[in-house]
Amino acid sequence: MKVLGFDPSLTNFGWCLHDTDVTVGAPGRLVESGRFQTSSKTLFIDRYLEQREQVRALIDRMGAAHGTFRVGCESPVFGELYSEGLYGLYLYNCEAMRTSKVDVVFFSPGQLKAHAHHALGRPKGWKMMKPDMVEATKRDAGLKGNLNHNEADAYWAANAAGRFWMFLDGGLKRGDVSPIE
Repeated sequence: MKVLGFDPSLTNFGWCLHDTDVTVGAPGRLVESGRFQTSSKTLFIDRYLEQREQVRALIDRMGAAHGTFRVGCESPVFGELYSEGLYGLYLYNCEAMRTSKVDVVFFSPGQLKAHAHHALGRPKGWKMMKPDMVEATKRDAGLKGNLNHNEADAYWAANAAGRFWMFLDGGLKRGDVSPIE
């Protein structure tokens, strides 16, 4: 199954297409990735509109290239720096996904870090930082070379969503999922 992952941000919005049918650690698990960028000098509402249209266009492009897929998205953390602005972006992205008629599941940033933490086998109490998310992605996807941390976060949204959708569809049973899942 193909799963499109999103790491929403007004400045560097990461996305990644993940293939759950490719073995962990094998090349091809991360099919494609990238980022949408908007300038902080642009009026905020225009940034939201631009991101929404980029999400819609990406969903259309992925559907045309890969057929049916599902979506996993990092949700904003409320009560943090600029949470109102991120909530606005969240709403515009939800609109784009709804009008594009894709199935989506949302994860908190902490949930995505927990998935990557588990994949790396980090010790209890280890604080996951951007380099850890990149390392976890490279290991899980069998990648060499550089990877942007926004795309790495999007990868974990897609990875976690893939497991969720497989469980929901009956492809995974309760005993097949980790305590983190």
